[in-house]
Order: sequence, then structure tokens, then C-alpha cells
Amino acid sequence: MKSNGKTVQLTAEHRTENKGAALATLRKSGRVPGVVYGPSFDSVAVHVDEKDVTRVARTGRSELFELQLKDGKKVPVLIKDMQKKNDHLIHVDFIQISKNKSIQVTIPIDFQGTAKGTKTGGVLQTQETEVVVEGLPNDLPASIEVDISGLDIGDKLSASDLKLPKGVTLVSSEEMLIASVTVLRAAETNTGEDTDASAEETAESTEE
Repeated sequence: MKSNGKTVQLTAEHRTENKGAALATLRKSGRVPGVVYGPSFDSVAVHVDEKDVTRVARTGRSELFELQLKDGKKVPVLIKDMQKKNDHLIHVDFIQISKNKSIQVTIPIDFQGTAKGTKTGGVLQTQETEVVVEGLPNDLPASIEVDISGLDIGDKLSASDLKLPKGVTLVSSEEMLIASVTVLRAAETNTGEDTDASAEETAESTEE
């Protein structure tokens, strides 16, 4: 894997073997079988270096990179699907993307900071960790950062509150709940029980 300016390139070799035993041998050698497909050519069976594709996979579901085939052809792609077994990548699908055509992708949310409500007894609950957005491949971010430090008890963060890069639009519902700071019911119940107990003790003292 190498970086060509801002474009990351991943080298792929053509694959002719598709049987289980051959694929197992391939994986033992540190290679991952895969397929690349797109509108301009038929699907091509390939294999790539496991370490390299794992590094690319950290952003490859949202950031465009180039898959360089051994015949010299460079194909702009995104990772469409990955299959894992026992924490090892066993198969990957690449899909060809046009740099001039908007696409929809799922982007992870990167929560920054500590919600202030958690310092006064609240608990941060994250209902969603990803959102679907649309934009040109080169405009899509690897993740969407959101500062949650201002969230107090009772506050909520919706998809509409996310700040997206220029040229990127939200596809997920604007009303989709992303995170909130709440008080656990158990804590509320205990607080109520303590209050009732104190009231009973006060009543008994008065009677005496």
C-alpha cells in the first residue's frame, strides 16, 4: 500500500483459484481473497495483502482510494463489504466509484469530549454511532466529529445537530436520536426510597 499525494493506493493481484483449499492456503500466506466490480467492467477476482487492506478498511468504507491491478489499471473504489472469521479478514468486496458522481455511504460518528451531565450523576447513552450521508467521493470524511461536552442531564443530540463538511448532505432522518444524557431509573428509584425512609424516621421521632 502506498499514498499517491492524497490518494491511497492498494495493490491487488488477479486470482484464478476459487476453491476452499486454495483460498485457505492464500489466507495462510497473509493474503485476502476479494472481488472488484463496477459499471465499466466485469467482476474481477483478486487478492490483497491482509495488513494493507486492514489499514485501508479503517476509512475505506467512506473515503475513495485506488485499487491498482497488476495489469497497470487503477480503479477508484470503496470497500463495499468485508467478511471476518475469528478476528481475521477472510474476504473483501471492492466497488468501482465515479469521482464525479455523488454516492451514499455510512459514516461513523466520532464523539469528542465528556458530557458535563455525567459529572453530576447523568449517564451518556449513544443510540446511534453511524449516519448515512451523500456527496462526491472526494468530499466524504472518514468520520464525523461531534463535541458532546456541552450535553447536560436531559439534553439530546439529533442527526440534525451534526456539522457536515461542505458538499456533504444528510440522508438519515434529521430527527434520528444520536445521543442523550439521562439519569438511570435505578438511581431515581433509590433516591425515592431514601426520601421515603427519611420521612418515616422523621414521623417516628415526632411521635416519640
